Amino acid sequence: MRSYNVFRRKGEEALCCAVPESHAVPRFVGGRRWTFGGKIDAQAAPPPGFDDRAAATAVRFNGFYLFQALDEKAS
Repeated sequence: MRSYNVFRRKGEEALCCAVPESHAVPRFVGGRRWTFGGKIDAQAAPPPGFDDRAAATAVRFNGFYLFQALDEKAS
């Protein structure tokens, strides 16, 4: 699995942007509306709602992966 930095949208905690460590962070994430939410790698389990296959496809086309973090209790 690839390593990602995860950014969360402030005020809308469920909206996340995963960016591979080897990629530049998209400009829209650089503003005050986003905060660093952690890392995803072999040691850190991804948050509910993260799909590794979808992330790989999105990164190939966009350089990042937007997803909605799901509430673990709702699963």
